[in-house]
Formats: sequence, C-alpha cells, structure tokens
Amino acid sequence: MDHEATVKSIVDVLDKLRPYLQRDGGDIEFVSFEDGIVYVRMLGACSGCAFIDDTLAGGIEEALLEEVPGVIGVEEVL
Repeated sequence: MDHEATVKSIVDVLDKLRPYLQRDGGDIEFVSFEDGIVYVRMLGACSGCAFIDDTLAGGIEEALLEEVPGVIGVEEVL
C-alpha cells in the first residue's frame, strides 16, 4: 500500500471512531503518518483528558493496527 492509500485508510478509520469521541465532547484530528507512526491531535474534551492514554492505546491505536497495514503506533501531538 502506498503512502497516499495508507493515509486515506487511516483517515477512514479515524472517521469511524470520531462519533464515539464526539459523544463525550471530544474529537480527533489526523496530523501526519511517518515511519509507521500515526500522529493525531486530540480536541475538545479529549484534549488533556485523564483517560487519553487509554483512549489512544486501547481504542484508536488498536483499531489502526488492526485495519491499516504499516501502522505500528499512534502518538499524540500537543
């Protein structure tokens, strides 16, 4: 899968997860994909939330690792 196709797949997965974040007053923004790492910015209630590490690792990262070949991790950009 080329870089452009990978980015599209990443954005598609994030779009599927977005309603769950928005339900709790938060959101997520795709920033970039470099060397297997997806960089995202957490918005709204998700920004600075005490549970953000759980949300990133247990939800967002897990979904991306499962659905997008080439993704090896997710990092939050502040």
